[in-house]
Amino acid sequence: MGEAAALNSSNSQQAERDEQRAQANRDELVERINRAIREEGNVEPLPGIRLYRHSSPTEMGHGIADPALAVIAQGSKELYLGEEHYRYDPYHYCLGTVELPVTSRIIEASKERPYLCFRLALDPTLVGSVMTETGHTAPPSDADAKALIVTTIDATLLDAVVRLVRLIDTPSEAPILSPLINREIIYRLLMGRQGDRLRHIAIMSGFTPPIARAIERLRKSFDQPLRIDDVAQEVGMSVSGFHHHFKAVTAMTPLQFQKQLRLQEARRLMLGEDIDATSAAFSVGYSD
Repeated sequence: MGEAAALNSSNSQQAERDEQRAQANRDELVERINRAIREEGNVEPLPGIRLYRHSSPTEMGHGIADPALAVIAQGSKELYLGEEHYRYDPYHYCLGTVELPVTSRIIEASKERPYLCFRLALDPTLVGSVMTETGHTAPPSDADAKALIVTTIDATLLDAVVRLVRLIDTPSEAPILSPLINREIIYRLLMGRQGDRLRHIAIMSGFTPPIARAIERLRKSFDQPLRIDDVAQEVGMSVSGFHHHFKAVTAMTPLQFQKQLRLQEARRLMLGEDIDATSAAFSVGYSD
């Protein structure tokens, strides 16, 4: 056998071992989440970790996506961010790096095979710390990286997620080991193909590039009239440049972003506080 053939054979065998390891981890993740949450809904068994279970598909729901890593153990889900559409399953993870208004629904779930999902909140201070320790700095152009992405999960990241979920069964070990595994997960994300997106989270931890400041301003004052010229001036950008960079990160124009925030708050008021549509509209800033 020639050297090239031997190398190809070795690579093929390694890929097969990696897939076997990944499948074993996927199976274990299903088993552990299934055991940890028996009822419909979600639980937080450890700080920052939330597990979800649904036995049937859901209607489209509206909410704010916080900075987090989501890994589906069983089933599938789809998300809409502006005009962007994402779908993920046990072979992909979803990474969100800033708070964004999204719509989503579970599209694959049944009583026999319920939708099971793991979600890890990503702490900006911890992300910034890991970035500093690794010397990972993103070039300025990466500020335009989309703030939400779905991509293939690799074996090393999945392995770390499974080890974190195992700690649910050993609560005495969790306070010591979970911070270490959290750090490892952030490191794996940082070193992966989507690592530069974590720059958004580090930005929120202390740095203040223009788009991060603009997102924060719109979130805090979504019920106030929006003058694009004023926001662009506040963050030190031209109006056209502000529009371009804002949409590159959020998949929405600033006005669309504000509209989504207003609509979601209006829905919350109408459904959660039994407020009529007209009152809810006025409460979120619509005078018409």
